[in-house]
Amino acid sequence: MEMAIVIDTLVGLVIGGLAYFLGTQAKELKRVEILLNRTREEFVSRGDLRNDLQRITDSLQRLEDKLERQSS
Repeated sequence: MEMAIVIDTLVGLVIGGLAYFLGTQAKELKRVEILLNRTREEFVSRGDLRNDLQRITDSLQRLEDKLERQSS
């Protein structure tokens, strides 16, 4: 009878540990999903920024070309 109590206690501890582990893994997965979504949003924003900077660079290059032609 005493051995059954020890085995039941050990099984309960193993199941409890497994439940705790799975709970922490689920929380970590949710955190990683949130970070991934933020990264996707920032990446899209960076692409828009890159396009805007390219347009500014092109405009400055055209202005520089005009100034060079006027000074010649």
